[in-house]
Amino acid sequence: MNGEAFQPISVKPPSANPLAFGLRCLVDLQLGTIVEHLRPAMAGLPPGDVLDVGAGQSPWREWLPAQCRYVGLDVANAGDFGMAGASDVVTYDGGVMPFDDARFDGALCIEVLEHAADPEALLAEIARVLKPGGAFLMTTPWSARRHHIPHDYHRFTRERLQALLESHGFEDVQVRERGDDVGVAANKLVVLTLGALARTRGLNALVTLPAAALFAIGAAVMLAAAHLPRSLGLGSDADPLGYFCSARRSARAVRG
Repeated sequence: MNGEAFQPISVKPPSANPLAFGLRCLVDLQLGTIVEHLRPAMAGLPPGDVLDVGAGQSPWREWLPAQCRYVGLDVANAGDFGMAGASDVVTYDGGVMPFDDARFDGALCIEVLEHAADPEALLAEIARVLKPGGAFLMTTPWSARRHHIPHDYHRFTRERLQALLESHGFEDVQVRERGDDVGVAANKLVVLTLGALARTRGLNALVTLPAAALFAIGAAVMLAAAHLPRSLGLGSDADPLGYFCSARRSARAVRG
């Protein structure tokens, strides 16, 4: 099966509709856990030029500190991913980035690495265009449905992410889980609910509507549990929704 019953909804800048964005973060735990880690980390970025790799609709631009200058980069076929990129996003072929060595003071790569046919080449390019000591922030999914088919190639464990970053010129690497298995269960039930509703046509409705109602009840219960304090110990981070990574470009020369 190559198609998708429904495509992931592209992330728009939070200021476009703050209420809708906040509500989505409560229900879409993949997005909610990205925001939980990314926003405070972006607030601590040093002054200078920041590259957003796989910028899409540039949703994170407005969270940059005032002293940072934003540059978005995306592949020319971003439309295949449901992205109508901002007019000032630089496009390229997904290979060599059109920037000089050590051009940027910081870089973001949010939910992109899994879509790179050659993730090692992508990380090598990010390292190349970062200045020594430049900050790097990245997220990847772990327990997530296949999406943007056929451009979904990888899932990475925390150990693999650590090794990838260290081998491509990064140091002070920190990898943190986004969410836990309770959030994973909630996320799966939300997807099941939406999938059942999408198939509610004709006689199928006799099965899909009751199923959607049951899934929705389960999703509501698990979403409530997912938003309870982690200190209660309800879940395990051995099966997270994804990972958040932070690192710095090493001053040591690294060959791609």
